[in-house]
Amino acid sequence: MKTLDKKLDNLRRNPDANDFIIADAKDADMAWGIAAPGRPYPDDGRDRFYSMPEFLDQMREMVASGYIDILLASNSAMSVLAHRDQLFADSPVTPAIRANDTTDVWISRAANYRDLPSRPFRSSNLHEAQYGSLTAPSDGEPVVNLGLYSITFNNDLDADYNSLTAFKEFRTDAAACGFEYFLEVFAPNVEDCSIAPENIPAFVNDSLVRALAGVGRAHWPKFLKIPYFGPKPMEELAAYDSDLIVGILGGGSGTTYDAFKQLSEAQKYGARVALYGRKIKDAEHPLSMVKYLRAIVDGNITAEEAVKAYHGDLQKLAIAPKRDLQHDSELTATELSYAR
Repeated sequence: MKTLDKKLDNLRRNPDANDFIIADAKDADMAWGIAAPGRPYPDDGRDRFYSMPEFLDQMREMVASGYIDILLASNSAMSVLAHRDQLFADSPVTPAIRANDTTDVWISRAANYRDLPSRPFRSSNLHEAQYGSLTAPSDGEPVVNLGLYSITFNNDLDADYNSLTAFKEFRTDAAACGFEYFLEVFAPNVEDCSIAPENIPAFVNDSLVRALAGVGRAHWPKFLKIPYFGPKPMEELAAYDSDLIVGILGGGSGTTYDAFKQLSEAQKYGARVALYGRKIKDAEHPLSMVKYLRAIVDGNITAEEAVKAYHGDLQKLAIAPKRDLQHDSELTATELSYAR
């Protein structure tokens, strides 16, 4: 059994359990284009981004590490890792694909889609994700059977109506395929959403649970993923219904302490899942970063201690930190939408 299934089963039987799920989000090619894999660090002097083969190697390394429960990637990447290479056949890690790519995650280096109200869209085909081909027979167990479905509500009637209509269509498609999903809800991606900043957490929580009220529980998401707005909104959502297992997204890169403190605080107030993308990808040494994310949620180290230990690892690896220890131990503001 995959560690994800074990932990979800235990959390549903015992909501007070301390099981914690860590996912590495390597689906950036569905958002950022050429820039998706990030730049080499330390800088190799070639003014380039990692290639996709290099990015795939980073995914293989992360799966082999034993630190994560889920690897989230594009359907394209999973056609290589899961279908061609069968990377997950004997692994405790669960493969997942980004099942939709709403317009607020269309982040070309030159475009401005992300500044307009989110519109629903799906590049991925669920049958292709499951069996590696649009035409493959659907006999046998699917190789990939989990996906991230994302909604961004903007307090815009037409845009939000279209997003909910698309979600309904996705659920019908997923049920027909026997495909499972987890649900992500972002903060509004437009600045003028007519909601005061202090009311955004309530708007996201209300929009999320209202969207699920018309869904039979057999087709509820396996877990949720939202921005971490702070203790009260997290406690409110985590306490709302024990069938909803709540997780957080990472947001922008920030400092190392941003990542570690956010994780420890979110866990304290009810989160049981963390899905980090840029906070892992942009770290000086992603494997060391995730090692300490795991140590924090397992209760083996504090966020403050983890920053110092991480810098100690960088020193042993002869990797120059992007910030000195003092500055990397500071909290900085990180944005709550995918695009920022």
